[in-house]
Amino acid sequence: MSAPAPLLVIVALAACAPRQPATADVASPAPVITLERTPCFGTCPVYAVSISMSGRVRFEGRNHVTKQGVATAEIPPARVDSLLHELEAGGYFDFADAYVMDAPACGLYATDSPTVITSVTAGGRSKMIRHDYGCFAAPAELARLERRIDEVAGTARWTGR
Repeated sequence: MSAPAPLLVIVALAACAPRQPATADVASPAPVITLERTPCFGTCPVYAVSISMSGRVRFEGRNHVTKQGVATAEIPPARVDSLLHELEAGGYFDFADAYVMDAPACGLYATDSPTVITSVTAGGRSKMIRHDYGCFAAPAELARLERRIDEVAGTARWTGR
């Protein structure tokens, strides 16, 4: 026995209705600062960390870290705001988008180094930078700002470094 045509139309329309993604979490606001460290030829720590404006820190340890998997913490929102100002003052938004092999901003290149991928959203602007540590022309200030993201997020408690 087949279902009446109007019922099939209703079911089809309901199936096509837009839905909120299952992964959406109202309790965890979107990150304004992210940092990911990728593998190298040795035992470089491999992880990703994100910081929201409210101070929520989410760490995901992948390899060569003390804490593998997800960990969270809270930092004062004033520290997030201060870090955003430091990133802006340090020229983050003025750096090249990529310091990777064959990119004009890379300069001399050495293989087997980790890459750090950062993103910052502030003041109506967003930027992502891929920084391969094998690129010798990358600005030293960029590496310093990457370390500051780690310091403010407190990743040492999970990386063991």
